[in-house]
Amino acid sequence: MAQTQPTLARIILTAEQYPTSVGVDEVGRGPLVGEVVAAAVVLPADHGLVLADSKKLSVTKREALAEQIKAVALDYAIVGATPAQIDQLNILQATLWAMSQAVEQLKTSFKQVYVDGNRCPALNEPCQPVIKGDARLDIISAASIIAKVYRDQQMDLLHQRHPDYGFAQHKGYPTAAHLAALEKYGPLAEHRRSFKPVQSVLKLR
Repeated sequence: MAQTQPTLARIILTAEQYPTSVGVDEVGRGPLVGEVVAAAVVLPADHGLVLADSKKLSVTKREALAEQIKAVALDYAIVGATPAQIDQLNILQATLWAMSQAVEQLKTSFKQVYVDGNRCPALNEPCQPVIKGDARLDIISAASIIAKVYRDQQMDLLHQRHPDYGFAQHKGYPTAAHLAALEKYGPLAEHRRSFKPVQSVLKLR
């Protein structure tokens, strides 16, 4: 008999905790191209937003929420680690760097950082990793949404410059269409040279 995974409970902040708590999430670890993007968000207790994991939202809903989040946020920051940084550091370290930089760019004072996942970046402030945090804590959901929209917009711009690769559809992830275009046209400057599918194409050219 198959076992079901336990549901992880939502985390509710008190009204006093909201102004001094930061939610952090990243998007773009898996794609073969473009930046890995991290966002840090501070929300007021009365933000009034109905938030969810960015991956479960439609594009239209996600884009609308991103604008609402930025409008009501007490503070937010978005930072991307470039493909060159990813190749130099590796994807994990580049992600942690982007997260730490996003937190450091915040101008408000805060006491606690909550990061989606199982690892915190190096920070001066207390940090708590939250498994599936983008579905459990609204300030992490907010960070997830604005990071996702920002990165998708980057991919749409890249698509305008290089429409043959189909970035507007797959957002840089290693789909069959992306891999076929990569093999046919070769890597762009924005491709991550340290990722195996890109390395394989480079060896053949």
